[in-house]
Amino acid sequence: MDTIERIETQLKAHPVLLYMKGTPAFPQCGFSGRAVQILDACGADYSSVNILEEPELREALKAYSHWPTYPQLYVDGELLGGCDIIIEMYQSGELQKRLDSVKAAPAG
Repeated sequence: MDTIERIETQLKAHPVLLYMKGTPAFPQCGFSGRAVQILDACGADYSSVNILEEPELREALKAYSHWPTYPQLYVDGELLGGCDIIIEMYQSGELQKRLDSVKAAPAG
């Protein structure tokens, strides 16, 4: 399985996925830490991938998403954006709506 296939598999397996620097328990940058705080404040059930542990994944994801920075938040396989967009969506209430729609969707 190549790196792009791994990314696609991860996105299909996790309805809410945060590609970040570090882990939710120990973020390795302020932007990733802020994204975790927001997802936690929303009560989101999310998974994460530490891109610092996988340089090939980190580079492939930039090409896959056409987004040059981290964190990157995906909901239902769609890139929502990085930290600034996550903050804006949280403040407007749009992030909560997107996360709630994932909870309401049947698993499968």
